[in-house]
Amino acid sequence: MSQVDVLILGASGYGGGELLRWLSNHPAVASIRGTARSHAGKPFHAQHPHLRGLVEGTFEAAPDWAAMAQSEAPVLFAALPHGEFAKQWANYQTEWDRLGLADKLTIIDLSADFRLDPAWVYGLVDWQPERLMGARRIANPGCFATALQLALLPLAEWKPGFVAVTAATGSSGSGAAPSDTTHHPTRANDFRAYKMLGHQHEAEVLRTLATAGWEVPLSFVPQSAPMVRGIFATAQFPLPEGVDEATLRAHYEAYYRDRFFVRIVEGSPRVAATTGSAFADLGVAARNGHGAVMVALDNLGKGMAAQAVQNMNLALGLPEWTGLKAAGGWPG
Repeated sequence: MSQVDVLILGASGYGGGELLRWLSNHPAVASIRGTARSHAGKPFHAQHPHLRGLVEGTFEAAPDWAAMAQSEAPVLFAALPHGEFAKQWANYQTEWDRLGLADKLTIIDLSADFRLDPAWVYGLVDWQPERLMGARRIANPGCFATALQLALLPLAEWKPGFVAVTAATGSSGSGAAPSDTTHHPTRANDFRAYKMLGHQHEAEVLRTLATAGWEVPLSFVPQSAPMVRGIFATAQFPLPEGVDEATLRAHYEAYYRDRFFVRIVEGSPRVAATTGSAFADLGVAARNGHGAVMVALDNLGKGMAAQAVQNMNLALGLPEWTGLKAAGGWPG
């Protein structure tokens, strides 16, 4: 296929920085541009110092659609705050139509704007990946939604009557702009729950489970953890009669046998083993008819930018691990 030309809207944020990091080493990517109005003219490393000397380029004030129209394989990653891409959608479409860009542009939106829109393909890579092959409009899942769906989808065959999930996330999940409740100094030595039983990612999870044939009451309590990167989720549920831990583990191993970036580990997974990588690690436990599945992943990696690159790979007909076979750091 032709070499890919990438444009990242909102390249100055954490998600944009991760996209720059992954795509700079991607063998199919020929060029990367990035927008950030408030940082226009500054080099990428001004916001992402770890990319100094590795990723060349400067932030642009606005997208250059005419330049993208010259590409044979243009790809757009929208890494804007929730709601911003949807606001500009109609204007962008008009410009793409004028330039002859609309029919060849592959779009991956990292925000929540189109995740429940049936006109977009939901980009949960490890569930029916064939849906993403050749897709032009992909809605990247939320970070919590990714973790919960990886934990729960294998259970759709058994359809437990109830599931309770707790999941802790790092401060980077709230983005680069701090607020009183998300700023790291106010949470570094604290631990709390938030949006209890009403987090916005529940809708994504419930829709996917229903599509898989399992409509289930979901009790989800997200938590704010004193770490920068990572998600650790624990799902608990009743097991079918006769299912012990060995059976539960074998069930998950079979379900994810062909999914390179999902690893089934002994005991509990560890967040630090996934930090900076595209991997999600799962562990299981069972006792007296009660089951638990634990998931660890990097909220900026498998939960965001790395999964977005996987989506691009599948959409363009590339092996999904292209540019992503890298371990994170250890210890985290």
